[in-house]
Amino acid sequence: MFESPYPPYDPEDKRSFAYKTVAKRWPVIITDLISHVHNQVHNLTMEERTPADNGSTDRTIQLKIEEGKKIVAKASHLKYRMERNQELEKIPEDGEIYVHEYNSELEKLAQIGKNTWYTAPWLYAECYLYRLFRSYFKQTTYWVDFDPFDSKKEETFRSSVTAIHQIATTMHELETEKDKLIDDPDKLSVLFKEMVQMCLWGNATDLSLLTHLTPSDIEHLQTVGREAQQARKEFILKDDQEAAWEYIKSLKSQAGTVATCDFILDNAGFELFTDLVFADFLVTYTPYFSKAVFHPKLIPWFVSDVTPTDFRKAIESLSLPTFFDTTLGTTPESAHHLSEMVKRWQRYLEQGIFCLSTEVGDGHKKAQFWTGPWPYWYMEDKANDLWRLLTESSLVIFKGDLNYRKLTGDVKWPVTTPFAAALGPLAGSFPILSLRTNKAEVVVGISQDVADKLDEKDEEWRVNGKYALVSFLPKKL
Repeated sequence: MFESPYPPYDPEDKRSFAYKTVAKRWPVIITDLISHVHNQVHNLTMEERTPADNGSTDRTIQLKIEEGKKIVAKASHLKYRMERNQELEKIPEDGEIYVHEYNSELEKLAQIGKNTWYTAPWLYAECYLYRLFRSYFKQTTYWVDFDPFDSKKEETFRSSVTAIHQIATTMHELETEKDKLIDDPDKLSVLFKEMVQMCLWGNATDLSLLTHLTPSDIEHLQTVGREAQQARKEFILKDDQEAAWEYIKSLKSQAGTVATCDFILDNAGFELFTDLVFADFLVTYTPYFSKAVFHPKLIPWFVSDVTPTDFRKAIESLSLPTFFDTTLGTTPESAHHLSEMVKRWQRYLEQGIFCLSTEVGDGHKKAQFWTGPWPYWYMEDKANDLWRLLTESSLVIFKGDLNYRKLTGDVKWPVTTPFAAALGPLAGSFPILSLRTNKAEVVVGISQDVADKLDEKDEEWRVNGKYALVSFLPKKL
């Protein structure tokens, strides 16, 4: 079993982002969960007090209220224990995946005195937190499918209307150039890099981090257009876009094969929209890919990560004229462009050109790995079916900060560590393109000089989302 030569990030250093996460971010997320469930319980209580036609109350509503109150109590207890640095409790036997795996790791941490909220490895503790949230709902009858983060995801998605319509119009403009683009690698190269940057900076919308940002702040993070992307290019500290494109061009020579690109998804809402646009570009406007497969999380995860329900709702919402406030920087033309693009996506889903991984074969089982407690180093061992599936992919695109942390194990690698070395046994298994804006401290593949200069001028450069990494590694032949 692979072991990193460096220790994991943990909250014991009070200057670290891990410490700030445990001390500030997680309590806010727990409080929001409590508030949301409490509001749902309040609404149910008001509904219960409204007599039914026969003068009786609905027993189902009463039971759901009781279960909701228990969820609130459990979350409140969790917050109390977290704030006092108490031990992480075992995941209950709730019928959900990986109970034994999480608890076995917890026992190992207890043996070395690293099983409290301010001592446990940050990556494990954060995955454990969302798995524990899931247990609160899984153990109920009437809340079992409830996503406590759904309303936040939808609200943020709605606030992205301006950027979404602008991108839709940009894609519409490509239609007139489609025939010329297919046979013009130079033009495709320029567009590919624009798509990468759009998809990269779409990751700036991360609800588990945006606990204090206003809608206008979010809109600024989602600014699109060539000038914004060009200005941001200098903030890409590792830039493997050219290497990725050179590799993609080689796919055209592999005649008779179905070239598939797999998206290991991150956030729902606007970022998912940019992922769909990027996939659309790859299969519609280039000759290199025939299919795009999207890999979601099976349970509500890190507040804003895409679940299968989020994926389906996104397509449905984008096709509804009433979903967005069309008075906010949109035009009838851009609304039409969006509609036409989404209709194409719906056709692609029907034809299998676009595919949600959990809806094909045993894809649901394969997807379990994404919400496990491990780095991706252990994919071949822990999820061999998933690993073998991805070895057949022409390109696997890992989106976002959490996927990057799991790719590199979230350990204290020196910044000069090659990306391949940080991937451990996963390196070379399949072609990997990681698109990540920096929101956690682990960074590899850059020079020490660049890191030192950034430390001098911006001590938050590793975590504030201002800088990014585009990391590519081909499959080992």
